[in-house]
Amino acid sequence: MAWFQKKKKPLTSGDRRDVPSDVFDKCTGCGEILYREKLTQNLHVCPECGHHFRIGALRYVDLLLDSGSFEERDAHLMSGDPLQFTDLKAYKDRLAAAREKTGRNEAVITGRGRIEGIPVSLAVVDFSFIGGSMGSVVGEKIARAGRDALDQAMPLIVVSASGGARMMEGIFSLMQMAKTSAVLARLHERGLPYISLLTDPTTGGVTASYAMLGDVNIAEPGALVGFAGPRVIEETIKQELPKGFQSAEFLQDHGMVDQVVDRRELKRTVAQLLRHMHAGWKPQG
Repeated sequence: MAWFQKKKKPLTSGDRRDVPSDVFDKCTGCGEILYREKLTQNLHVCPECGHHFRIGALRYVDLLLDSGSFEERDAHLMSGDPLQFTDLKAYKDRLAAAREKTGRNEAVITGRGRIEGIPVSLAVVDFSFIGGSMGSVVGEKIARAGRDALDQAMPLIVVSASGGARMMEGIFSLMQMAKTSAVLARLHERGLPYISLLTDPTTGGVTASYAMLGDVNIAEPGALVGFAGPRVIEETIKQELPKGFQSAEFLQDHGMVDQVVDRRELKRTVAQLLRHMHAGWKPQG
């Protein structure tokens, strides 16, 4: 009977009803209320406006690599506290809290896997572990992933999400910029592809080293990519910055990023690039 029918109206940010946080998410791009399960199926990309939510490191491993192909390496490595650093909290306590929160020993996951059948060495930075900051172990693990790529004659893929160098380790952290860059130079000399994937945010010493040294630098839509933050830059140069400054799209327009690629197209795009990257490199296996 027609008088029993009621047209359903989608939930929006203007609705005043309480929305269960474990069922729905609000898009920070357009304000739409999104069903969490469908958002997950869409790789946490808003179907209304295309806003890319931040996702965890393991999600990037899953979405980039062929199912069941990942073999993690160097998971046992853990940072020490060489400077006995303390600010509001002792560094050793921050490390312990981060390990308990994430279930991981450090802010990067490294290993081997395959992308559409192509063997690769992969490193994915975990932003939830002290802001994805690059300490001595993060730099060492990325350098080892690069050396593994050299030893196995296969490409290197690094997914970045970081606040920069880890200040609690001082010069030991800054040294990682040179260490990782040196390994990437050896990959370049060998003609082995290196693809850098920049996600939100990628900043500081990470941007000033391995993150921007890819043969191809790919960024997700809307990702913040830069060295110093916009506020610091404005205070330094005493000028207002252009709209969208340090966004992935702005950097692409100004030649700092090669491609801005939707997360749902990352695997296909990377595989296509690897097949065409370098005449001197042949996929193994």
